[in-house]
Amino acid sequence: MAVPKKRTSKRRKGMRRAHDALKITAASEFCENCGELKLLHRVCGSCGVYRGVQVIAQSAAEPAAE
Repeated sequence: MAVPKKRTSKRRKGMRRAHDALKITAASEFCENCGELKLLHRVCGSCGVYRGVQVIAQSAAEPAAE
């Protein structure tokens, strides 16, 4: 097993971890039909509409998929 010969300094460790603090947010938008937040290029989970077309039939008794 490989073992480092020297201790990693705080500076080098910080430079390596510089990108860990970046927050990656998923691309999202509001649904044109119901106004719920949804991912881009995905069917809306609450109303089942994609690009203005009803893709998934939602009944009144069926709860919204989460």
